[in-house]
Amino acid sequence: MPELPEVETVVRGLRPHLEGRRFARVIQRRADIRTPIPEGFVQRVTGARVVSVARRAKWIVVALDRGAVLLVHLGMSGRLVLVKDGKPAAGPHDHVEFVMDDGAQVRFTDPRRFGVVDLVEDADLAGDRRFSELGPEPLDDAFDAAALEKALAGSKAPLKAALLDQRNVAGLGNIYVCEALNRCGLSPRRRAGTVRAQKAAALLKAVKETLGDAIRAGGSSARDYVQASGELGWFQHSWRVYDRAGEPCRTKGCTGTVRRIVQSGRSTFYCPRCQR
Repeated sequence: MPELPEVETVVRGLRPHLEGRRFARVIQRRADIRTPIPEGFVQRVTGARVVSVARRAKWIVVALDRGAVLLVHLGMSGRLVLVKDGKPAAGPHDHVEFVMDDGAQVRFTDPRRFGVVDLVEDADLAGDRRFSELGPEPLDDAFDAAALEKALAGSKAPLKAALLDQRNVAGLGNIYVCEALNRCGLSPRRRAGTVRAQKAAALLKAVKETLGDAIRAGGSSARDYVQASGELGWFQHSWRVYDRAGEPCRTKGCTGTVRRIVQSGRSTFYCPRCQR
């Protein structure tokens, strides 16, 4: 599933092509994806001007001048890709296409259909159940060590599970939590509530640096994900532990071996020697 860096990369790739432009034409090829596409979607979006393109957690949030917000979630295999002159021709998994007033075209493709394309009123966004309980954005300047420590305080959950809980921190996913924990030397098994003071500061630094490095690399193309340009991301070549079970730990001076365990039904990769 595309995580925060992948969604942020897509947003940055789309922003210069969408902001300030109008939707000249919208092509909807099916009634639903993971959830139904709203009634009258094509009519409501066609002609609207894009005010802003942003990200909240793993959601792409496109504000329109009509007081509505276009929401896109990439799900497991979704892509939002710029296409030129309608090429390649639309296929069976190309569900929605947006044609801008300058001719730019953006196509939503999702073979597994776990993605979402929705339209909500701007006034309803804050109270929307998909957004109302989200925690702070990890890349925001206001999200500091004290905020992270507060989010984890008193939690008896494993640290990795607490970081994946979107009520604590918005947008963190499996790959980048594994990577950040390895960078700061904390075990995914550790009780989240024990991460205080210097440990919280070290974890915060690792989270921000991991996400920043991944965004600069265009995200991780582990399976279906591509950037808005159609290019692959490159951060998978820099993974320290994720999907590297049985290989040497890349932490300098560590002689440990990366191990895979299962937590809450998800694969966790870490080094039991240097992560405590």
